[in-house]
Amino acid sequence: MGILPSIAQFLYVAILRYASVMKIPFLIDTDTASDDAVALIMALRHPHVDLRAITTVAGNVAVGQAARNALYVTELCGRDTPVFVGAEKPLTRGHSPADWFHGKDGLSDRGYAPQRREPEKTHAADAIIQTAEANPGLVIVTIGPLTNLALALDMRPELARNVSRCVIMGGNPCCEGNVTPAAEYNIWCDPEAARVVARSELPIELVGWHLCRGEAVLTPVEIQEVLSFKNPVASFAIECNATAIAAYHTQTGEHGLSLPDPVAMAVAIDRSIVTSHSEHFWDVEAQSELTRGMTVVDRLNVAADERNRELWRQQIAAQRKARIDWRIENRRWKNLLYELLR
Repeated sequence: MGILPSIAQFLYVAILRYASVMKIPFLIDTDTASDDAVALIMALRHPHVDLRAITTVAGNVAVGQAARNALYVTELCGRDTPVFVGAEKPLTRGHSPADWFHGKDGLSDRGYAPQRREPEKTHAADAIIQTAEANPGLVIVTIGPLTNLALALDMRPELARNVSRCVIMGGNPCCEGNVTPAAEYNIWCDPEAARVVARSELPIELVGWHLCRGEAVLTPVEIQEVLSFKNPVASFAIECNATAIAAYHTQTGEHGLSLPDPVAMAVAIDRSIVTSHSEHFWDVEAQSELTRGMTVVDRLNVAADERNRELWRQQIAAQRKARIDWRIENRRWKNLLYELLR
């Protein structure tokens, strides 16, 4: 991850110290589909998270649909958090939605009632800049393609100085991808934007797709446990993921509910659930179609070797590394989810 901007780091540590009486300012950038919705619920219901803004981006669904879904979730949780509409497509490519995984509306096409509120007029990229400037120590959590954040950095690269953590749900630093053999969807969708963010001064924490698999998946028994809470929020969290449950089984052969965005939100809320992490140079492949969106992590620290240093010269010169999370304590992640859905 490298050295955090000193003022933002100091503020984040101070906020953590007094977390029992203070809330930590968050901004969530999302392409709101079914697992994003659960992640938003977690942030909206956690007592120590002050969710200052939700910005939406084209990804799983069109950006307008993402905004409508985000507004629906805020209303379900009884909150009036402002929602901002952002990029309609990636920086240089067309939009490739993931309706095959989440349904056409992103929420399993269950016909949820239209939201009552409207999104804000400010563009999401401007909202990111304004929220960072107004909230030193801000935690940014991205659970969609990184287009909005790249646009904000292009306009105001120094916004990173006010950000204490930038938790990115994206990438597959140690394993296969979920949209191609090489790439995870959020990074693949807009690899040019992901590269801009990777090479920025933001204090990045990469929560890869691998962390929501295996024992992190909610089993059929655990899904029934959530439904047994018998409240509208818990029921929605499972029901809006019906299409994702079926798609995940088709994709992996595993039964259950994989929740990449809520896992990332759990890490953002409580970093101590991570049991293994390390800091490395990283970059994103944006030219090859075969490996488009691949997250290339220098796990063995060979970037500075003679055969590699020219290609990695920018990262080496900046000495800017990302924190890569390798493993989490799955029982604690699930307990946090249950606590926030009860």
